[in-house]
Amino acid sequence: MQGTVARFDDETHHGTLLLDDGSEVAFGADAFAASGLRLLRLGQRLTIDRNDRGEVISITFPGLI
Repeated sequence: MQGTVARFDDETHHGTLLLDDGSEVAFGADAFAASGLRLLRLGQRLTIDRNDRGEVISITFPGLI
């Protein structure tokens, strides 16, 4: 599933993504830490992975493994 960064807090590393269907999904610092990324900018495209409860567990740039 992919979305666009709608909000990102550089200090807390929490943010939200706007999914292609128009809904928003939040991600926490753990998902950001799992990505290995250093920062995010508004408007960047990301791929998300969710657990069985629907929580975002990791974020990556599309096409990166």
